[in-house]
Amino acid sequence: MEEDPDTYRILRLRAEILELGSAIRQLQREGLDDAAAQLLIARKRAQLDHLVKMNSASGGRSIADTQRE
Repeated sequence: MEEDPDTYRILRLRAEILELGSAIRQLQREGLDDAAAQLLIARKRAQLDHLVKMNSASGGRSIADTQRE
């Protein structure tokens, strides 16, 4: 089955956000500065939100469809 490029980007961004969340929690546990990671995760979330909205507006598959795969 061939993946839609937007679906791939959505899945990739979700994975990156999960990794960043883990990195932030680890930094916080160790008492280290997590400002750069917080900024990066905010940017990734904004990218994901934008991509999901664009995909929905263009008649692409819904996020629910993407999550079921």
